[in-house]
Amino acid sequence: MDDFSVLIGGKAGFGIDKASLVIANIIKNLGYRIYIYRDYPSIIRGGHTFSVIRSSRKKIASHRNRIEYLLALNQDTIDFHKDKLMKDSVVIYDPDSVRQDSLPIGVQCVPVAVLKIIKEENAPDIMHNSCMIAAYCKAAGIGWEILENVFRKIFDKETDLNLKVARRGYDESKELGKVRDLGLEKLPLFTGNETLSLGLIRGGLDSYISYPMTPTSPVLHFMANLAHEFQLKVVHPESEIAVMLMALGFSYCGKKVAVGTSGGGFCLMTEGLSFSGMAELPVVIVLGQRPGPSTGLPTYSSQTELHFALNAG
Repeated sequence: MDDFSVLIGGKAGFGIDKASLVIANIIKNLGYRIYIYRDYPSIIRGGHTFSVIRSSRKKIASHRNRIEYLLALNQDTIDFHKDKLMKDSVVIYDPDSVRQDSLPIGVQCVPVAVLKIIKEENAPDIMHNSCMIAAYCKAAGIGWEILENVFRKIFDKETDLNLKVARRGYDESKELGKVRDLGLEKLPLFTGNETLSLGLIRGGLDSYISYPMTPTSPVLHFMANLAHEFQLKVVHPESEIAVMLMALGFSYCGKKVAVGTSGGGFCLMTEGLSFSGMAELPVVIVLGQRPGPSTGLPTYSSQTELHFALNAG
């Protein structure tokens, strides 16, 4: 199998984003090139969110609309994505919380008692992911050793309990195929936000100022973790207006400064942006694609604000 996709979905707060990175790290250790599509609704808890991890022998830059492996942490994952399944696609689900009777003919089902395992191991709900990921690895013929090595690198808290839950999910699943090791160079895995951050640092960044707003919040967190190593000044002010005005102060002092925001926050920055142009104070703005306020649109990742971004200030 040289090109396949894994979709994992569940409620917001289930740790879907982290789970997709774990799956991607497992697969990239087999020599695959990875592209992750992350669904970004403006939801803190509940609702539905998902990620698609596409893996290929060759370099890729997009996801596809067909899914070989579907990991369903809730019913919505099956109901919303079953049209992307094909004959011989594999669906992994918990029969105690998810129904699979509406799936297309030919789809292979792997029931794993996730809720039961979590309860018996007295594990937190977030570890549903660990159980599901392990069940996927077994179904895809990926060895336990690879999963264990990735878990130990990524999880710095309750690693042993994560592995205990994962082991039970792995043993309860069944092998339905073989994702083989391609024998290619194993490349590092970065998110877009991490790559952007490293680019700013490589360009000589002195200071990064941001008020957290998805989908650019990870840039602030990443920069804060690297601040000491690269002698960065990373500041989280009280609002986006304060972010822009503070950045102008840094720029006036001769510092290379960047700010991060998305649609709604950028709306608040536009007066400061005009000031930046008038006073000739350079500021780099990281603008995540998300609609601003009073547009009549839900806050969701999209390019609806592109015209505004090009004409702001």
